[in-house]
Amino acid sequence: MSPVATSVPNSSEARRYKIAVIPGDGIGPETIGASLEILQALQETLGSFQIEYTHLDWSSDRYFAQGKYLPDDWMTVLKPHDAIFFGAVGHPKVPDHISLWELLLPIRQRFQQYANLRPTRIMRGVDSPLKNISPESLDWMLVRENTEGEYAGQGGRTHIGQPWEVGTELAIFTRQGIERIFRFAYQIAESRSKKHLTFVTKSNAQRSGMVLWDEVAWQIAAEFPHVKTEKMLVDAMTVRMVHKPESLDTIVATNLHADILSDLAAAIAGSIGIAPASSIDPTRQYPSTFESVHGSAPDIAGRGIANPIATMWAGVEMLRWLGEEVAADAWMKAIEDVCAEGVLTPDLGGKEDTRGVTDAIRAKVIKNAKQHQMAF
Repeated sequence: MSPVATSVPNSSEARRYKIAVIPGDGIGPETIGASLEILQALQETLGSFQIEYTHLDWSSDRYFAQGKYLPDDWMTVLKPHDAIFFGAVGHPKVPDHISLWELLLPIRQRFQQYANLRPTRIMRGVDSPLKNISPESLDWMLVRENTEGEYAGQGGRTHIGQPWEVGTELAIFTRQGIERIFRFAYQIAESRSKKHLTFVTKSNAQRSGMVLWDEVAWQIAAEFPHVKTEKMLVDAMTVRMVHKPESLDTIVATNLHADILSDLAAAIAGSIGIAPASSIDPTRQYPSTFESVHGSAPDIAGRGIANPIATMWAGVEMLRWLGEEVAADAWMKAIEDVCAEGVLTPDLGGKEDTRGVTDAIRAKVIKNAKQHQMAF
């Protein structure tokens, strides 16, 4: 299927953006669809920005039909856009390493989306599995190195099928890659109130790449003297996240370590169903990708009970990246207020469906946006 461009009519003075939309598999189309409704409401109510969407059918259905997730010209298709809004990928009949390496990871690596941001906090109305934890005690920004490390894609298999078959996975750490992710992470830490960065490592056991990681981390730390820096081994970090969440703020880790820790963070915050992720090219040479952390959840796809909040929060982060702070604030406040009122999907212990949560957030988004207009 060819890309289909649609637009929302708006004022000729509105700021204009081009967004590529990839709903993907499972509940991806449902949560993306819900989020596009909110974006439509924001555009119509504020009238200050206009989005032109390019809808792309890059999914497992396309893989079954054509043998590949991405067309040969995918970079040419995506490059002119300001951002990529992504749903989910994964199908029970496709091994996960195929769907991941043929869709998401090529985009991240070829577009140099080397910084993956995963904000984590407890929403009012959402219960954490931790006892006696208050929402105020957990407000983290996890920064994941997103293009090399343990997911560099280097390695292979030999003597396949033999008792001496070998599989290798090579983790690659380059000085340039480490420097750029730490500078980006320190800039984030410096912008936050605590000015506190914890970097995660496993250099006690991995004596080459991870030792380089540590050395470069401390070198970059010297450039940001106003940020408190500390180092944690990844195994000890899991314990600290559970027992002393208030002691953490900005966390930077390798591709694999941050992948695992961010899922733990989402669980501590109440559900992976509310966790967003942004794969950023800080240079803005290429579009950045905004998505939910959760997978395609084929077991609930089509049942109308998918939690849209993770994808919506990703939409909030996309608006912030584009510079639309008013719209982002109106949307985020609506999400927080709806959660606080207990309008939740079953994964959060609620009784609402996707439509009910979407309608509730949409109503509050319109109210918030109108209040902003009246204030100015």
